[in-house]
Amino acid sequence: MDYAKTFAEALRALKEEGNYRVFADIRRERGRFPLARLYSGSTVKEIRVWCSNDYLGMGQNPKVLEAMHRAIDEAGAGSGGTRNISGTTHYHVELEAELADLHGKEAALLFTSAYVANDSTLSTLQKLLPGCVIFSDQKNHASMIAGIRHGGGPKRIWPNNDIDALEALLKEYDRDTPKVIAFESVYSMDGFIAPIARICDLAEKYNALTYLDEVHAVGMYGPRGGGISERDGVADRVDIINGTLAKAYGVMGGYIAANADICDAIRSYAPGFIFTTSVAPAIAAGALASVRHLKESSAEREAQQERARTLKERLTRSGLPVLDNPSHIVPVIVGDPVRCKRLTDALMDRYGIYVQPINYPTVPRGTERIRLTPGPLHTDDEMDYLVEALNTLWGEMNLQRAA
Repeated sequence: MDYAKTFAEALRALKEEGNYRVFADIRRERGRFPLARLYSGSTVKEIRVWCSNDYLGMGQNPKVLEAMHRAIDEAGAGSGGTRNISGTTHYHVELEAELADLHGKEAALLFTSAYVANDSTLSTLQKLLPGCVIFSDQKNHASMIAGIRHGGGPKRIWPNNDIDALEALLKEYDRDTPKVIAFESVYSMDGFIAPIARICDLAEKYNALTYLDEVHAVGMYGPRGGGISERDGVADRVDIINGTLAKAYGVMGGYIAANADICDAIRSYAPGFIFTTSVAPAIAAGALASVRHLKESSAEREAQQERARTLKERLTRSGLPVLDNPSHIVPVIVGDPVRCKRLTDALMDRYGIYVQPINYPTVPRGTERIRLTPGPLHTDDEMDYLVEALNTLWGEMNLQRAA
């Protein structure tokens, strides 16, 4: 076995397909986001970030930064262990209580990321519910797919947001068969929003648990930032809500919120929770400050929604192929992996605009795109500059415009 040759060939195949990923070496500038500095060899230049999941700029919020500085002064750097072994600090306990309250649940459980929360919870549910069948939306995130696979039980996949197809699958099983319907509220690559109430109707009708990933919605929707389920008044009907602290809340970490027994069971049985060092106290403190702020302030949400609407309108007027959706996500379809990478390279090199190409396997082949994330701190001038750059490059590269 020629190990070196195997790895080299695997990498070459990715590069030939246009799916090889290159990291941008950047440093955000405190207080100046979306400005950042790009480090490339010995050169450094200013760029504008248009692809950050820090949707509301909370990673720059003075309350968040102050809370993190204070926690370092009070408690030091790391947590010192897993949650079972010295790693449960008061910051973690306070944050879990705040998250439970956010979603109107009895309890919450903090993980190092929402990926780990999804993987650990969905796999452990199958261990705790013998014979459990997972009904998974076709466009679920990779972390949900991983958790379902790791659980090892039967699964049924239904087309994105297709309620009739979901019901047809549910009908095939007895009421007493354990079932979990796993889906997202906002699908981050297309921006589509799930009909949560109708899915809950089916769950009640066919005796299934609901597992809702609100990663791209927490902090963003609802009067207190509880997500689409809060906005639609159905959070109480969802059994388990998964969320992140790394996107709208601007920090790091993930969690589930549910009734006390579910959280306790996952806490007690999930290896991904039991054997992982807990997030640093400063991380928990910053996330706590962010959640509390966005429970009280809707200004950031409203500003972000306005920015997203405005950018979609300007791109549409320019004939650029924006994928229409009801959320804050702004996908612009390129449809070719090589040209998608060329486009984003040109945006960075010629215009100082940072956008990542979104290629397979994140999206299906033939639907490659850029995914723009306008936020409250993007100005009209920056938006005009972005649209002008895209218009120029679209023409130069002979990319398909909107019909």
